[in-house]
Amino acid sequence: MACPWLRQCRRWSTNCTSRSLLETLRHFNGRSVPTFSTACLRRTSWSSGPGSEGQPSALRTQLLPKTFTSTTSLPRHTSRLLNPTLQSCCCRQNVHTDVKLKDPFTLAQKDLTNLYDDIRKELFVSREELKSLCDYYFDGKGKAIRPMIVVLMARALNAHSNRAGDLLPGQRTIAMIAEMIHTASLVHDDVIDGSDKRRGKRTINEVWGEKKAILAGDFILSTASIAMARIGDNTVVKVMSQVMEDLVRGEFMQLGSKENENERFKHYLEKTFKKTASLIANSCKAVCVQVTSDPKVHEIAYKYGENVGIAFQLVDDVLDFTSGASHLGKPSAADLKLGLATGPVLFACQQFPELHALIMRRFSSKGDIDQAWQYVLQSDGVEQTKYLAERYCQEAIRQISKLRPSAERDALIRLTEMVLTRDK
Repeated sequence: MACPWLRQCRRWSTNCTSRSLLETLRHFNGRSVPTFSTACLRRTSWSSGPGSEGQPSALRTQLLPKTFTSTTSLPRHTSRLLNPTLQSCCCRQNVHTDVKLKDPFTLAQKDLTNLYDDIRKELFVSREELKSLCDYYFDGKGKAIRPMIVVLMARALNAHSNRAGDLLPGQRTIAMIAEMIHTASLVHDDVIDGSDKRRGKRTINEVWGEKKAILAGDFILSTASIAMARIGDNTVVKVMSQVMEDLVRGEFMQLGSKENENERFKHYLEKTFKKTASLIANSCKAVCVQVTSDPKVHEIAYKYGENVGIAFQLVDDVLDFTSGASHLGKPSAADLKLGLATGPVLFACQQFPELHALIMRRFSSKGDIDQAWQYVLQSDGVEQTKYLAERYCQEAIRQISKLRPSAERDALIRLTEMVLTRDK
């Protein structure tokens, strides 16, 4: 039986007269995002509520009984990460004022100029080999997406709280910590996956061996923890510690798989949150708690990071099928080679049930990868995954637009479009 969630996504894509993200960016004028047609809203109701501390914010689906009772045993309240919240909001709905939204990289450039130099200072050790391992990825050539989001969010929140736009020392430290945690997770991921290439260069485990790579990742995490404690805010420590827990749980989730198709998609999105979006969401929240104690503002920052983070990974999963190794810095179909069924594969499985057996054996038999690749290309799995990413970006726009107008807030709105249109 086809998974109702995937089937519902296909209905939205073909039947709904929703605006594209670009239309949303042009016309967003203080009202709730008019994402679905009236017919679509009759079929599905979306709701949100405050997320619990350290947990995914409330992206809870409320499925109308008449929609699925005859086709599925899907529980009425399913995973919080099944889909973005798209209902009207009673909170402040300020919008960007400029016709041309601010460029995120330009606005954040000043704050990120010495970021990697400062990280290398944090990682200073006398032992030359360990220093070389730790400095290997902190060469200043990374995109620094996460620190950029953090500093823009910090400045936007400072403006919203009637503070000067400049970063607080602790906020900039969070940007550094976010990049350190992210890089350490990449080092460990490469060991687990047996990868030999990362960011266009040989991986640490390929150059120095797995044991030293693991120790280097551990050292980076421990240094990040020391920097975190130096901020002197217990709430910040609690929020950022959740990231490390989520990373480990997400990696364990990735090692498993689900027999039931409905559980499989929930499993995939939960894993996506823990491995990718949690870092962005909690980093945004960490810079927020330093300037305001208002839980509503904390939730805005957290939800923006959560939705952008999930959208970013969904696009990354699309690029695994549409972009070559020259763009990504890693071989295409890398996820299939690791035995992972991402969004495009899960959507394609609804049109080609033969994929189910391949997914369950993690594409381990001869010819499985090529066969799965062909099924995805013949299906609308890539388009459906793009569509889902767009919905998360629209929710990110809705959340961040509750803050007072500022150049940084506008840049965060602009960033959602860049997430969807990136090709590497």
